[in-house]
Amino acid sequence: MKNVLFSAAALTALLTAPLAAANGPIDGKLYGKINVSVVNSDSGSTDKWELNSNASRIGLKGSSQISEELSVFYKTEFEVAVDDGSNDIKKYTVEIDETNSVEVKDTSTFKQRNIFVGIKGQYGSLLAGKNDTPTKQAQKKIDLFNDSVGDIKKTFAGENRMSNIIAYTTPKYGNFSASYAVMPSEAVDGGLADSKSYSVNYKKDGLYVAVAADSNVKDADILRIVSQYKFDAWKLGFMYQDSEELEDSVIKEKSGYFASVAYKCDNITYKAQYGNNENDTDGLDKTTLSLGADFKLAKNTKSFVFFTDNESSSSTKTFGLGLEHKF
Repeated sequence: MKNVLFSAAALTALLTAPLAAANGPIDGKLYGKINVSVVNSDSGSTDKWELNSNASRIGLKGSSQISEELSVFYKTEFEVAVDDGSNDIKKYTVEIDETNSVEVKDTSTFKQRNIFVGIKGQYGSLLAGKNDTPTKQAQKKIDLFNDSVGDIKKTFAGENRMSNIIAYTTPKYGNFSASYAVMPSEAVDGGLADSKSYSVNYKKDGLYVAVAADSNVKDADILRIVSQYKFDAWKLGFMYQDSEELEDSVIKEKSGYFASVAYKCDNITYKAQYGNNENDTDGLDKTTLSLGADFKLAKNTKSFVFFTDNESSSSTKTFGLGLEHKF
């Protein structure tokens, strides 16, 4: 009931802002990026070469002013498979007859990313659709190898883009802001807030600090603390995370840390990151180490090179080089 009242109050506060005739055109922008890399992965027992698409995407976003203090905003974004034309979105089991079945994949070129509509006023913003959770957003950009094999999601839970999300974000109060999101499961007898995610953020000058948590999001409860500090040509990031995750009908307790550093010199950004996630239940820890450099070729274009070593029950070492263009 508290969650229902909270959501209703947030919506009421936004909609009670003074209304007037719409006074601005729809501000729509087509955007995207193409990111491809050639990589070699060696697990000790296997060695292979691949061309990866690295979450290349295309989207449309914009907003429209509907009163002096109220606007509507939207985003519709899709991942595009530019390597083999297939995102392998979902697996389906198709029955051939009473005793035989076969597993097939939805091999669409496009895959849904963040797609939502929202309303924004002097009391904050409220959106509904599919979007990154506040916990994922709290990570900010300390993950310097995002969308590659060194992505933080390979080692830590919490990097979730959720369907059926309803999220409220406060306006800034000094250097503070906060976000709260609920995700109904849409199951029979389910509630509005079957899953929850929230964060409190502080930002001043080059310092950013966030405390975030998930409750029953993809069968996990998570506490995440993030900090980032930018000064001169340096960018430092740190994250601590504690989680309880349901795996194979067993709740497993995990805790770990993640650190990153980047240094920009002329048109080259050197970067490194390391993460360790300890499984306190069965001892199957995960670690990740990535080293690399980005070479800026133009305002929206860069080439890059990287090395990643991901370890769990085995070790996989990956070397790659690639090209990214944003538009």
